Amino acid sequence: MYCCQEPWFSADFSDHEQIVNCANHIKEIKPDVLINNAGITKDNLLLRMTNEQWNDVINLNLNSNFYIIKRILPLMIKSKSGVIIGISSVVALTGNSGQANYTASKSAMISMYKSLAQEVAKRNIRLNIIAPGFIKSPMTDKLTESQVNNILGKIPLNKLGSPEDIANMAVFLSSDEASYITGQTFHINGGMLMV
Repeated sequence: MYCCQEPWFSADFSDHEQIVNCANHIKEIKPDVLINNAGITKDNLLLRMTNEQWNDVINLNLNSNFYIIKRILPLMIKSKSGVIIGISSVVALTGNSGQANYTASKSAMISMYKSLAQEVAKRNIRLNIIAPGFIKSPMTDKLTESQVNNILGKIPLNKLGSPEDIANMAVFLSSDEASYITGQTFHINGGMLMV
C-alpha cells in the first residue's frame, strides 16, 4: 500500500508498526485530506473460513482505518479542518456469498465513519464513505469471463466502473463544494444497488 503524496512512502497496512510509521510520516506534511483505500479479500464460505482468513481481512480492511485515523485526527482537530474518506464496497450493503469477512469489514467502516463524523463535525472535519460497485482493478481482473458477464447482468449501465469514477467522487468530497456533506455513503455502482 502507498500513503502520502510524493515522495511516496510504502507501507504494509496489515502490519500495525508500519501503519504507525506511515502515520508519523504523514503527520510531517500535515494533511488536509486522508483517503483510506486499503483492502484485501480472502474469500471462503463461513463454515470453511479459517481464523487467519477472517482476521487478516478485518485487520487490514477495518483496523487499519482505526490506527491511521487515530494518529492523523489530532492534526486535523488542531487545524480545525480536514476531510477523511473511506473506500467501502457495494457488497457492504448487499452481502456476498463467500465474503462474510470482507462484507463485515466494509460495512463496519460505514458505521465507524458515521460515528466519527458526529464526533468531529464541530471541528470542521468531514468524514464520508465511497462504496464502489465492480470497478476495473486487479481484484476484478481475477474474475472469469463468465463471472464478469454474470455481474454485468446485474448492472443497469452494463459496464464495470473505472478507477476515475471513484477518484472523481473523492475529489468532489475533498473540495469546498462538499463543505456541507458529512457522515454519508456514496454509491458508485452503475445502478447495481439503488438506495
